[in-house]
Order: sequence, then C-alpha cells, then structure tokens
Amino acid sequence: MKRKINIHDSDVKRVIVDMAQNLDIDYEQNPHEYCIRLPEELGKGYVKAYEFDFGVGVLETDYLLEKDFYFELEKDVLNPLKIIFNRESSFYHRFSKDLEFQEIKRLENTIISNKFGNHHFFKIPANTPICIFSLEINRKLFEEKIESFLPNMNTDLIELFRDVNGVNDFFYKNYYSLEISKFISEFIDCELSGFMRQVYLEGKAYEILTHQLQQYLDDLNDPDKRIILRQATIERIEEAVSIIKNEIEKTDNIANIAKRVGLNQNTLQNGFRQLFKSSVNEFIRNHRIERAKELLESSDLNITEITYKVGINSRSYFAKLFKKKYGVNPKQYLDQVRNQKGDSKSA
Repeated sequence: MKRKINIHDSDVKRVIVDMAQNLDIDYEQNPHEYCIRLPEELGKGYVKAYEFDFGVGVLETDYLLEKDFYFELEKDVLNPLKIIFNRESSFYHRFSKDLEFQEIKRLENTIISNKFGNHHFFKIPANTPICIFSLEINRKLFEEKIESFLPNMNTDLIELFRDVNGVNDFFYKNYYSLEISKFISEFIDCELSGFMRQVYLEGKAYEILTHQLQQYLDDLNDPDKRIILRQATIERIEEAVSIIKNEIEKTDNIANIAKRVGLNQNTLQNGFRQLFKSSVNEFIRNHRIERAKELLESSDLNITEITYKVGINSRSYFAKLFKKKYGVNPKQYLDQVRNQKGDSKSA
C-alpha cells in the first residue's frame, strides 16, 4: 500500500477520484457528493467531497491511519483557495519540498493559497485521529459571486480573492471561533436529503466562510481587543471554571488562574462575560454561594465552617451574599432544610 500519493487539486471531485485511483479503491457518488472509505491495510475512516455553485466545495475527512502518510496536491491550471479547519490531532503542511513543514494544531485553522509552480504537501501522522474540514474555492469561478463585495473588504482579502490565477502564496493561521465550530458540526451532522440537503449544506458553507472572513479581520486587532471568542480560548475558559469549582476554598487570584490556563487576564474576563454574562469575580462569588447552599443541604457542617469551606472569611459578608441570592439568610435556610428533613423522617 502506498504511503505517498499525488493528487490533482483542481476541484473536490478530482481529489476523491485521484485518491480512489491511487489507492485502487472505488468511490461512492451521490448528487454533488463523493466519498472514499479507506482500505483496512491503510487505516479506517473516510474522505468526503461536496460540490456547490460558483466554484465552492468542501472536503471533509475523518480517519485514523496505520502509518504516516504524505499527500502531494499537484498544481493544476488553477489551485483552489483552501480554508482548513483542524478538528482533532495535528497534521503538517508546506508549499514546497525546500520548506519546513508547518504544524496545524487542534482547533487551528489556516487560509492557504500557493503560487504558480508550488504544490501543497501534507504529512498525516499515524495512530492519531484526523478530522479536517476544508472549504475549497476556485477563485476564477467565485469571482462572479464576490466581485461586487470586494471594494468594501480589507486590502489583504481583496488581493487574496482577486488572485484568481494563484500567482501569490498566502498563509494565515489562528484558532477558529466557537461559531465556526458549531456551523461545521451542523454541516457534518445534516440528515436532510435531496434538494433540501444541498441548499442547507451550501448555506452552512457560506456561513463558515463569512465567519472566517470576520475572524480574519478580528485577528488584525491586538489580542486584548478581539471580539470573537476562539474555540481554543473557550476550552481554556472551561479549564478555568474547573479550577474555580475544584479549588473554591482558596480561589481568589484571577491573575494566577489566567496564568495557569495560558490566557491573559483581559481575554479571561472577556470570555467569562461572553459565556456566563459575568466577570470572573462575579462567577467565583456566585459559585461560592451555590456551593454553600449545597453544603447547607447535604452536610453536617455549621454555618461558620461552611463560610470558610467556600473561601469566604467573613460570616456577615457570607450572610449578606446568601440573602441577596436566595432571599433568606443562611440560618433561616438551614432551619428550613432541617425542618423538611424532620418532617420526612416522621412521615
């Protein structure tokens, strides 16, 4: 079984056809959709292609290889602009054999276009789950669709889309947003059929493209001023939430939390406001009171012990926060809980 194959990169259907021929396997075909399933000796999984109007296509892969594998996407008359989203393990890309491979990490995306004479080289490691979603755009065909909108675009994007003959290299890489991740999942999980499926998938492809262009512009801002929340940032915020919940007794230093999860304080604060509609301090305070309520209901600790258990050093301050959230002070709530337990026992 070959460990390196050459594929013509003119359109998504050609990619599937060439892969099938190189691997000596058949491919499946439905209207505007094509699929190959990897032979057992190579690994397991699939590569799918979706064709839409105006030169837009999608390549979607989900596989696990037995050995390291190399793809060389050969320069055709026109190579498509690729907007690649990595949903799982790292893989590697370079424009020519003279260059070092660039790692594309999990949750990163890249916009790549190669100049005339260069090919795309991909190195896919073995024994790691590979899930890639790639928008493929033939800019010559897409020109009719986008021409009237180009004057209002950023200069770099204007040059990128007007480079219909693929004269220049272009490489951009960053982590993609939560919204893009959601749209990709909706695309892949679509269960419609026929005309409705085609329209739905094409609409999702354009949503992904639109949000990617917005993100590209957002990435031109300083990191602290970016509005769009990246999927990778969300995972780090979720890690911060776990730290807060697991260490609520001693959690009080936002700078330390931010450092532990690899974010600056402004990004951490902005992420909490977008996800939880609160600052980090407000989130910590709310969780402390919610945890205290759980302890009042389920433990034999007294109010003072619970106060310290949730990281609050003042019983009066704790009582104030608890009453503000639940309408009664901790002593009143504890009496209610014990009365209810007593009633249930006597019954």
